[in-house]
Amino acid sequence: MKTITEIREALSNYGADVITTEELLLMLLGRSGKDKLRRLNDQKGRFADERPLFKRLATMSVAELQFDGFTNLEAIRINAALELGKRSALADKTDLQSITSPEYCVGLLMPLMRYETNEKFVVVILNAKNKLLGIRQISVGSLSSAVVHPREVFREAIINHAAAIICAHNHPSGDPTPSKEDKDLTNSLAGTGKILGIPVLDHLVIGDGSYYSFKEHTYL
Repeated sequence: MKTITEIREALSNYGADVITTEELLLMLLGRSGKDKLRRLNDQKGRFADERPLFKRLATMSVAELQFDGFTNLEAIRINAALELGKRSALADKTDLQSITSPEYCVGLLMPLMRYETNEKFVVVILNAKNKLLGIRQISVGSLSSAVVHPREVFREAIINHAAAIICAHNHPSGDPTPSKEDKDLTNSLAGTGKILGIPVLDHLVIGDGSYYSFKEHTYL
């Protein structure tokens, strides 16, 4: 790993593309972070899937980072940097852009949901021209399920004057293959949407870099 001075020079001369994730983190943490990052990377067995360092940090709270030896300020800096990354990924997509395809919607949701360790369910609120009005979190569940009722989903839709919605949830396992419960929920949501006049355009299951679209599979 480069020294702090070498990282700064590379960043100045060649840009951030040539800097590794660990080196970028060192720019936030300073010299004291070097041993802490190495220790965190060397903790074999703690994560059964041996996730790369970035994925580990993306799922850790400030308290968890402090437990692993980072100071409160270091932990806050890491969390803030990761949150900036998420917001940067969304910045050019959330200004009343039309949702034209499942891939476009996945591009909005993947940075927010792919590394979550618990299952989360969100609703994407659209106007009459399928332009994005907002993304609302409906529920947070366990490692394998999130309890969702259509009334919570459509309450958000009605409050936000939705003309249509797209529903989405993540699978912390990284595998977006829908379960029987996912299919049953999709049927329930689609039926409720027809009654209320707020159609469910799609239900997306977000994995780690992959997704499943009920619309693409002609389920909706």
